[in-house]
Amino acid sequence: MMWELRSVAFTRAILAEFLATLLFVFFGLGSALNWPASPPNVLQISFAFGLAIGTLVQAVGHVSGAHINPAVTMACLVGSQVSFLRAIFYMVAQILGAVTGAALLHQITPAHIRGSLAINRVQNNTTSGQAVAMEIFLTFQLVLCIFASTDDHRSDNLGSPALSIGFSVVLGHLIGIYYTGCSMNPARSFAPAVILGEFDNHWVFWLGPMVGAVVASLLYNYAFFPHRKTLSERLAIFKGYEPEEDWEEREVRRRQSMELHSPQTLPRGVMEKV
Repeated sequence: MMWELRSVAFTRAILAEFLATLLFVFFGLGSALNWPASPPNVLQISFAFGLAIGTLVQAVGHVSGAHINPAVTMACLVGSQVSFLRAIFYMVAQILGAVTGAALLHQITPAHIRGSLAINRVQNNTTSGQAVAMEIFLTFQLVLCIFASTDDHRSDNLGSPALSIGFSVVLGHLIGIYYTGCSMNPARSFAPAVILGEFDNHWVFWLGPMVGAVVASLLYNYAFFPHRKTLSERLAIFKGYEPEEDWEEREVRRRQSMELHSPQTLPRGVMEKV
């Protein structure tokens, strides 16, 4: 498990998750600020969040996988795509990035415009149970789209994963805004709540997305399109054992090093004849 901590690629991935979540929250919440000359509308907010995700998936997808969401990271952990250690570091980076993004937006926005900073609330006479159910459905469709559009085992034409995931976020906001402001992302909900110190019904925005993400992961990875991984392989991924190819590359380098520093400079066949 500890080999990931010594990996430069792992450090880059953590930094990418932090920065991507910071930018996502900054632009997403920024699109919902109540400017008097041009009040935000549902379509504007929906596309802002969707375009932000699409842009960031394209920007850092090859670096970290562009989870940008603790619920997505949890889904990947359940689907045996990341180790437990990586999942924990990703979630911490996402939460810190989200809070940083919300704090920066709060500081550079005039006081009379900040308002509630687009905080997620259970609204329009929606009950807590209804809000949780809606967040489950919203996050379920998002995570299902993520797995389907990034699955490298598919042989058909996938199109653009960034575009597909972005439109999935747009879809969720078009309906979810009326119920909860649309979270689908615990980090996105946690950030303005921390800045404003308001945590009313905040559990809704953790339970709903997490349950929806886990259900989507179980359904896709174990029912719809199961990958042929043994229990031992899944356990190895969970524990973060170093991939076999890394061990093979290390063995090749070791052999090359031994040959380079060996006092035997003549070919083996020649040495046997001497």
